Amino acid sequence: MEGIRHHTMGLLGSVLSDSGRPEEALPVFEAALALTLRYGSQDENPILFLQHNLASCLDILKRHDEALVIRREVYARRQVVNGVSHEQTIGSGCNVACSLMDLGRWDESRTLLRDQLLPAARRSLGSDHDFTLNIVSNIAEVLRDNPERTRNDLLEAVTLMEDAVQRRRRVFGPAHPRTRSSERHLSDLRERLARA
Repeated sequence: MEGIRHHTMGLLGSVLSDSGRPEEALPVFEAALALTLRYGSQDENPILFLQHNLASCLDILKRHDEALVIRREVYARRQVVNGVSHEQTIGSGCNVACSLMDLGRWDESRTLLRDQLLPAARRSLGSDHDFTLNIVSNIAEVLRDNPERTRNDLLEAVTLMEDAVQRRRRVFGPAHPRTRSSERHLSDLRERLARA
């Protein structure tokens, strides 16, 4: 019975959050997590999933510092539970990188994405995988959005996105929404580089 209750509470929290009511979703996620920790099984995945939802809710509420603490915890547990090259682990790491970006911690985000997550994604998923190419786009975004960026940062971002666009065209085709989005990202980077 308790398993059904905390699962249902997690679903309720998701519905509230997805309905634009994060203030109401937050205590529901917190209660669902507490119940799962107290009565849950030995499987850590439901706990990690609820922690992810809780951190996402905190991000929506602009409580980025708190979200980062939880995201780091989830990433560390995913590394232990799934291994460093598992897609869920890499995804959890990307969530940490996004939280770092939200807090303006550009160098930490870039280092995590470029030095840890991208090599892991290339090893386990391949260089042409959509998830790997999303990490490349995130690196380019970090390089672009850093207020202390240099011209060399923009050059690196353009180079990364040129490769990503080429791969997306080959794998997904020129009309695919991901390809079109990457092309727009590349165009924006080229314009910024021309003005730098």
